Amino acid sequence: MNKFLKIITVSIASATLTLGITQAGASGTHGGGHAAQTNIGAPGKATDSSRTIEVNMLDNFYEPESITVNKGETVRFVVKNSGEFVHEFSIGTTAMHAIHQKEMMTMMEHGVLEADKINHDMMKMDMGGGKTMAHNDPNSILLEPGKSGEVVWTFAGEGKIEFACNVPGHYESGMMGHVEFM
Repeated sequence: MNKFLKIITVSIASATLTLGITQAGASGTHGGGHAAQTNIGAPGKATDSSRTIEVNMLDNFYEPESITVNKGETVRFVVKNSGEFVHEFSIGTTAMHAIHQKEMMTMMEHGVLEADKINHDMMKMDMGGGKTMAHNDPNSILLEPGKSGEVVWTFAGEGKIEFACNVPGHYESGMMGHVEFM
């Protein structure tokens, strides 16, 4: 995809995200990280994981589209971005994703995120109050095209949990999946 089309895609995605947040009426603060918002679980250790699930991120969908876990299970997710754009794998509730989408929009507005690139040095920018744009929450990973990483998570088994990409416009385009409990 040429750079002009990527810019148009990002502009449309940004407008879509802004509209979606306004309609959702999301509220709250980021606090101690995305996972601190609700009791969805906690960071896990790879040595404690019962299994590994490979997640492939393509442009606006995941493979697999849903996962099944046990309450209290620790899962190691090996995540690969096989798409042409920056994508995220983030575990949370719908409300948590709505809050995080605002932060991701701020990252895009400040040039930290581009359609196909993360400006890592800019993530260190001071946003006031000691906050930076670092994307380092244990329930989430943000990857450029062709990159891989992992998230290790112990699921609490409470509430409706999903995994999603909160890059502006991606969630609204359907880039999310459900976590089902056995």
